[in-house]
Amino acid sequence: MLLHDDRLLPAEPVTRGIARRLYAGIRDLPIISPHGHTDPRWFAEDKPFPDPATLFVKPDHYIFRMLYSQGIRLEQLGIARKDGGEVETDPRKIWKLFASNWHLFRGTPTRLWFEHAAWTIFGITERLSAESADRIYDRIAERLEQDEFRPRALFERFNIEAIATTEGALDPLKWHDMIRDSGWGGKVVTAYRPDSVVDPEFEGFKGNLEQFGELTGEDVGSWNGYLEAHRKRRAYFIERGATSSDHGHATARTADLTAAECEKLFAKIQKGKFSAEDADVFRGQMLTEMAKMSLDDGLVLQIHPGSHRNHNPYLFEQFGRDMGADIPRGMDYVSALKPLLDAVGNERNLTVIAFTLDETVYSRELAPLAGHYPALKLGPGWWFLDAPEAMLRFRELTTETAGFYNTVGFNDDTRAYLSIPARHDVARRCDCAYLAKLVAEHRLDEEEAAEVAHDLAYRLAKEAYRL
Repeated sequence: MLLHDDRLLPAEPVTRGIARRLYAGIRDLPIISPHGHTDPRWFAEDKPFPDPATLFVKPDHYIFRMLYSQGIRLEQLGIARKDGGEVETDPRKIWKLFASNWHLFRGTPTRLWFEHAAWTIFGITERLSAESADRIYDRIAERLEQDEFRPRALFERFNIEAIATTEGALDPLKWHDMIRDSGWGGKVVTAYRPDSVVDPEFEGFKGNLEQFGELTGEDVGSWNGYLEAHRKRRAYFIERGATSSDHGHATARTADLTAAECEKLFAKIQKGKFSAEDADVFRGQMLTEMAKMSLDDGLVLQIHPGSHRNHNPYLFEQFGRDMGADIPRGMDYVSALKPLLDAVGNERNLTVIAFTLDETVYSRELAPLAGHYPALKLGPGWWFLDAPEAMLRFRELTTETAGFYNTVGFNDDTRAYLSIPARHDVARRCDCAYLAKLVAEHRLDEEEAAEVAHDLAYRLAKEAYRL
């Protein structure tokens, strides 16, 4: 299992040579990881990771969704049930099951990420299989006991300059406080994710609102008090390093209602007497409210719409959220974002980053929008669109209208800590492959392409997210 030096670079010799030179200039740049879902507790406590299965299999829904699709139950992978029911607890058994089905990942980005981590972090040179499972497990387990494989040491080894985690509005952020108080120099910041107190259809929404009021001391039964509660929580997050908020709504719908209309709608939400349309309008109004708050406090606004989350009701009932059952669906952005853009789209001091899971809107909607409005930037491909082919399509479909500088570089958006260097390496290789083609076609000078490659790998993310 040797990683080829030219992986993901063009097959055509002249273009490949250009791509090699571009990649050599950026491969060792520090990693800016501005949006993701790693656990801040890892960096706060800096304890050894317990075992290979807990490190690679359990937190990675790219892995367990593929295994589930082939009839493997999540209980067999040690995924905790909501009812506390029995699941597999032997990490070696979980690992062997994973290894026996490694062939399922041929051609997927998961294979690229895993084999990059296995080779570069643990020095493993044989491919995972049923036959090699125990040897590879033992090799990784042995390394995990060593201090240089603890979270903070890996952070430094990975050359991570900054990483953002994502916490809900009700999170006390105690792990971020512990990181700050520890004196460790690694930059780990949080991001404000208020879905649980913004989405009326979120489970436990009424109780969440009550807790929201208790945390902030605000009367969240009134519209003005509710908005003030958000301002206070945003300030609390900013004190702990937050530079962005993140919103995982079902659609990109925004709204800009009058104050009287907002109060009337919020009263319906408060009483629990609302329709699905009311809930969607409320979510849309809150995106605009968050954008307006960002004008005051500087948080970058991220919109991650387009996923039919928890599509599988059985898994949601048995295991809860984020069990690999998020499915992309078609989206509208031109009409959906117009109320927000009418209100704040021309603000030069605001950054709104729009993501999508619908590639059909790149050239038709998102690139033209980002190529016009000063406040709007285009986020890179994420969940389902972070494969090499999709990364190249992203550049092909957006560059002609939005250019490179209305995008924000790359973010890994992952829970799988050890895949972060691999994901950034894949993105850098793909961008160099695209830029090399432009150079070979005499559309860019190689010197220009080298500058763009550096910006895509490092500068754009750092500046867009104010890190």
